[in-house]
Amino acid sequence: MSKISGAESHIMEALWGKGPMTAEELVQSVGPEQQWGEATVKTLINRLLKKKALKSERSGGRALYQPLVSREEYVTGESQGLLDRLFGGQLAPLVAHYARHRDLSPAEVERLKKLISELESDHE
Repeated sequence: MSKISGAESHIMEALWGKGPMTAEELVQSVGPEQQWGEATVKTLINRLLKKKALKSERSGGRALYQPLVSREEYVTGESQGLLDRLFGGQLAPLVAHYARHRDLSPAEVERLKKLISELESDHE
């Protein structure tokens, strides 16, 4: 599957959240927030169909669109792409970057410590 663009991800998020939808329902769901008209939404749907990220099934004379890619698969691919492009595939430099350039709350620090502890336990 080809990479899903930022604009296309809005269509995917709507479908992941609400399940199969018609083009009209997608226009109503995504269009107003993004200030997109019907033509833009239908163009994005067609791109996603060509990328095999969506499938279309006829139901009651209307096409229903549903994702062929799970949100988890999408997030994993995007995350790995970010790691590869910016941090040579290494997770520690990414975490260090965020820790230095953004204020971590005490709760976030505790979550990171807990995650590290769990990872250490898994490798013993």
